[in-house]
Amino acid sequence: MSDNIIEKIENEVKEFFARLVTDFQFKISQKENVFNIDLQTKEFQELLGEKGKTLLDIQHLLNAVLKKKIHNEIVIDVDINGYKERKIRYLKELAKAIADEVSLTKKEKILEPMPAYERRIIHLELAARPDVTTESIGKEPNRRIVIKPYP
Repeated sequence: MSDNIIEKIENEVKEFFARLVTDFQFKISQKENVFNIDLQTKEFQELLGEKGKTLLDIQHLLNAVLKKKIHNEIVIDVDINGYKERKIRYLKELAKAIADEVSLTKKEKILEPMPAYERRIIHLELAARPDVTTESIGKEPNRRIVIKPYP
């Protein structure tokens, strides 16, 4: 991507978040057409929302704004104060712990409803385990994962 596009993204991100919070800093890193925006702010609670829902909404909105203004196929991934990074670590640990329990007890466990990106983390974390299998059940927004012992 050209420096011009990166500069446009930086300007749009700065303008976007200036409307939401008074004091913030951000860094943008790029991997192919995915731009990771790491936002740091003391006003993060309002931006995260319950279970990160507002963060996902912000990310969706920012993606729409940038696609319209830049006219390129880019993807924006927003993290606020490391929330997503911590959430991913937690989900991986949760997946391992529950998979261990299911493997020992031979009884399936149904997890709480979660968004698709969180379910994906759990599916990927347990995909290589030969002792358990996972599947998603239900309909959005109540879709959840079942971890079952492998037959």
